[in-house]
Amino acid sequence: MAHRRLGRLAYGSRYDNVPWGQRVYVRPGERLIRETQWQWLIRRSPVVSLEEYQRMRPLGEIEEFLSCMMCGESRQQPLFQPTGGSGKGWRYHVTRCPACGFLYRNPNVRPERLGDLYATGYSNFLTGKYAANRQRRYDLTMKAFSPVFDEGKERRLLDFGSGVGLFLELAEQRGFDACGVDLSPESVAQANERLRRARTYFGAPEDVPEISAGGFDVITLWSVLAHLPRPLEDFRTFRSLLGPGGVLLVLTVNARSLLLKAYGSTWSGFTKNHLMFYSSTTVRTLLARTGFAGVAFAPHYGDTIEAGTTALRPDLTRRLRRNVELSDGGNMMRMLAFADEEAIGRWSGPLTIHRLNP
Repeated sequence: MAHRRLGRLAYGSRYDNVPWGQRVYVRPGERLIRETQWQWLIRRSPVVSLEEYQRMRPLGEIEEFLSCMMCGESRQQPLFQPTGGSGKGWRYHVTRCPACGFLYRNPNVRPERLGDLYATGYSNFLTGKYAANRQRRYDLTMKAFSPVFDEGKERRLLDFGSGVGLFLELAEQRGFDACGVDLSPESVAQANERLRRARTYFGAPEDVPEISAGGFDVITLWSVLAHLPRPLEDFRTFRSLLGPGGVLLVLTVNARSLLLKAYGSTWSGFTKNHLMFYSSTTVRTLLARTGFAGVAFAPHYGDTIEAGTTALRPDLTRRLRRNVELSDGGNMMRMLAFADEEAIGRWSGPLTIHRLNP
């Protein structure tokens, strides 16, 4: 790829032992270059009315045009055109809200057609190459928010978008009374074959009596947030399902990632089924509007770095951590949302809490 060749010309082979996703954080001067590149893109990209934008884009059978879900702004700033399969297969358009900076696919998928994206074959994706290191990522994220996940005894957990049950296996091991929901019937069937005590259900939380009754201590969304076509409605539901002192854990792609700013439409976060892309700023808007009391973030330095399977020189490790913390928190965003003040008092510990409704 062109950006890899440019990196080779600029830096030679000095950083070949650094995983590709971390090189932009380690190579000298690159963070500032990419931030400048991003600001230049925002300044030069035109802003158009929704009506003008609709005339520019075709509308697919399962799609609809949207205004910004976070602030209601209708104007559009077209930025990216992600494409899958080397130009074949899928293609969509990503716009930026000029008022609040939210990134989202537009046109987007109509909620009632969301199941079309997962009806066939999605479980094969989840159990193939994608799944190889998922449980390691879950473990690392739970450790980042310790002690919330250290002990699950007598605590109820809901995994929303539970896939083939990879996380629910870990939840079982930690003693949680766990269940899940998913839109892929194939995935639900495979998960229930995998699990011992936990159970997954097909559909939405309100369709399952055992779930709709609420009272959960923990709700988790592992790589799910970017798939939600109506996030405000969903997060109001999550808030209603949490009991006093409850928390919501989210892992999702980070729309302020330095990798997005570097690689644009080819960014790894633009995948076939992703609909909306959050930063630490826009996700706070989502949480505040849906009744959560606070949120904490944990930087993501890279799975192999955090797990210790990739060893970097001490100076490179320091540079990586500094640039991740100075820029955006890494290519993945990890956050823990607190339902109420009781949750903040119970679980905040060493975390930095950002209160949402002071």
